[in-house]
Amino acid sequence: MRAIVQREFGGSDVLRVEEVPLPEPGEGLVRVRVAAAGVHAVDTDIRRGDGPPSMPKPQLPMTPGREVAGTVDAVGPGVDGALVGTRVVAHVGFRSGGYAEFTLAPAAALHSVPDRVTFPQAVAAIGTGRTAQLVLESVEIRPDDVVIIPGASGGLGSQLVQLALSVGATVIGLYGGEAKRVVVELLGIGERRAGGRLIALDANDDTWPLRLAGLLEGVQPSILIDGVGGSTGRAAVETLGRGARVVIIGWSSGEVVRLDSADIVERSLTVAVPLGRPITELRVLEARALAAVAEGRVDPPVDEYRLEDAAAAHDAIEQRRQWGKVVLIP
Repeated sequence: MRAIVQREFGGSDVLRVEEVPLPEPGEGLVRVRVAAAGVHAVDTDIRRGDGPPSMPKPQLPMTPGREVAGTVDAVGPGVDGALVGTRVVAHVGFRSGGYAEFTLAPAAALHSVPDRVTFPQAVAAIGTGRTAQLVLESVEIRPDDVVIIPGASGGLGSQLVQLALSVGATVIGLYGGEAKRVVVELLGIGERRAGGRLIALDANDDTWPLRLAGLLEGVQPSILIDGVGGSTGRAAVETLGRGARVVIIGWSSGEVVRLDSADIVERSLTVAVPLGRPITELRVLEARALAAVAEGRVDPPVDEYRLEDAAAAHDAIEQRRQWGKVVLIP
């Protein structure tokens, strides 16, 4: 079978297609014929050899990829044979191996993929979608909220936009550059999201806060969910009203949003960092994310690449050219 094999740490050029033996499932494992494999920003860190401290440095050679969806092809000892032929999705964690035509996954990690959910959508739900669900637990969005979401065209931002719209909130989706505008504008389409109001603004245009103020007619944003940081995150902080809630979920710009005690006191802000705490109910979050897609509350935009173009997919993420969830199709 074909798989992406990484034999050294480094740039995206270390990701190469090779012919490797078909894996055989051991105790408690299944073999999945991969239809879609998720590519995550953390994958690029792991590839360089500087992944987060919570992740052990992988032994090389390895096949990257922690999010997979497809059809069960074979089962190992102790696994119900009735799983063969079923549509499944799984987050395989440190095991990795998803950038391949076939991979192994623990039977205990599998979720059934609902009929109306595509394999790329399932992959978007199992990793990025579960993170979106975790973020929502830290901030109760109400229909009268005005929510700013920088990075709205990205995999996580796009799902957060749709989930906020589905409860009837007004959402300001910030994107970086004209090429991503259509991606954000399409997030508001869907019966389950029609109750909310979507305002899409280009964060690369320094006048966006003034334009927003005019569109909101005196109303100030009540929630900021920031995964970008830097000057965009700071500009978003400046638009917030008194008593607003700030949820920090990352800093894709490379710089954490500047937020000091004066900001918190003067605006009576509350600040949460939901991704900094241990997560104990991953399967619950994954199930919620899949249900959100099946019910139409979320339709994850997907940026598809061929398996042999894994290096290009990594480049797109690192250069912030991607939109939606990046997925490899074997």
